[in-house]
Amino acid sequence: MQFGKRILFQDVNLKFTPGNCYGIIGANGAGKSTLMRILSGELTPTSGSVSQGAGERMSVLSQDHFEFDEFSVMDTVLQGHTVLWDIMKEKDALYAKPDFSDADGIRASELEERFAELEGWNAESDAAMLLSGLGIKEDKHYSLMKDLSGKEKVRVLLAKALFGNPDNLLLDEPTNDLDLDTVAWLEEYLSNCENTVLVVSHDRHFLDAVSTHTLDIDYNKISLFAGNYSFWYQSSQLALRQQQQQNKKAEEKRKELLEFIQRFSANVSKSKQTTSRKKMLEKLNIEEIQPSSRRYPGIIFTPNREPGNKILEVKGLRASVDGEVLFDDVNFQIEKWDKVVFLSHDPRAMTALFEIINGKMKPDAGSYEWGQTITTAYLPLDNTEFFNTDLNLVDWLCQYSSDSSEIYLKGFLGKMLFSGEEVLKKASVLSGGEKMRCMIARMMMTDANTLILDSPTNHLDLESIQAFNNTLQTFKGNILMASHDHEFIQTVATRIIELTPNGIIDKIMDYDDYITDSRVIEARERLYNSK
Repeated sequence: MQFGKRILFQDVNLKFTPGNCYGIIGANGAGKSTLMRILSGELTPTSGSVSQGAGERMSVLSQDHFEFDEFSVMDTVLQGHTVLWDIMKEKDALYAKPDFSDADGIRASELEERFAELEGWNAESDAAMLLSGLGIKEDKHYSLMKDLSGKEKVRVLLAKALFGNPDNLLLDEPTNDLDLDTVAWLEEYLSNCENTVLVVSHDRHFLDAVSTHTLDIDYNKISLFAGNYSFWYQSSQLALRQQQQQNKKAEEKRKELLEFIQRFSANVSKSKQTTSRKKMLEKLNIEEIQPSSRRYPGIIFTPNREPGNKILEVKGLRASVDGEVLFDDVNFQIEKWDKVVFLSHDPRAMTALFEIINGKMKPDAGSYEWGQTITTAYLPLDNTEFFNTDLNLVDWLCQYSSDSSEIYLKGFLGKMLFSGEEVLKKASVLSGGEKMRCMIARMMMTDANTLILDSPTNHLDLESIQAFNNTLQTFKGNILMASHDHEFIQTVATRIIELTPNGIIDKIMDYDDYITDSRVIEARERLYNSK
């Protein structure tokens, strides 16, 4: 595929097989979404062809959230199976004819036979199960799409893509706007899928949970590897270290890579993944594993002082929006070195808590108090107000710095991968990911010993998420965060506090244990459903 003189990728020869899920990765602009559009037939490649088996059906996650506004939720999902939907519409049109002829009767019986073959009588109940699994309640199944919120539309469009068990399923960022529980449902659904699935995602846990293979778009090529994102990332990092040790003998390198592959292969839990990966590893040419060309930002937080013993004390906090209680009776004390993730069924609860403890919002009741040694850096969910300016990036960052020298400021921008003429870009024209990297640079300059992070992975690419994740694991201070990134939570948080309208759940355990703990599940049921 070529745009002007720029070649995204060339000489791509791939075969996708049923029962496998292919996670597609690559730097921003590498061509992940372009590849999906080529495979779906939406875009014609510069050269080459794409084909699928005779009679196979392909389903694609729609990115247009307004396309089905005049349809009901149920009809939108049913349209995911185009053959079945066309039969249903033709049947309805025939039966509605005032002059129903013998020929119409013959055609109607043919349609009824095909309708039965496609299990059309179960279509609405199957669609309802998908919708419920994705968090769309029954009372909305026959509402018009235009009456749904943006997040609800995303879920309906995902149900539409999954409906009817398509032979080939293409999902571009399917976890966007899904909560952790719904992402877990989708992981389970795709892990049990026996058809061919291709997925683009910035959610590493999701990629690891569903992918049997990884497609890496790099060096204008598309390379296929057995295994998930973590396998690809760790192997490419190992290859990078080996490249940097040029004096290492070839045989030593080969031995180290083989040991790594065997160790990683032994960690696979899903039998489907184990089998396919071992077959692939048998064929793997060690020389194929090479360092990625991706650039990772240099995210480094260096606290100006060690936090004292008193970090933050919260007493009796309550917050509501338009009369709806987000949380109540919230009492906790943050201990030294705590790295806390805050959870809730309603994401507005975490944002409200962070806005309160940062002095930007008043609670309905209760109080909070920071320790005297604590300095904070806050990454808000909505950063719009920071970028309503025509300042260039150097001048923008200067607003938040005690050192106004250009070299100092460009150093922080450079760590966030802004180089050359890019530092003279206007702040107002930045993409979502660029704004997040600027906000992180702003945080890094504070030398704070307590970080408050509201959905820190939003808009970031995989490389930035990985770099952010790595630095938080070793951060010498306290972290209070909210996130919908499973891997981020699991690897960073040492404590979990869940906010409910009737109090909190407060546990020192990792996230994987938390979501399966029977006592936690019981407590959640009680606290969310109490009046």
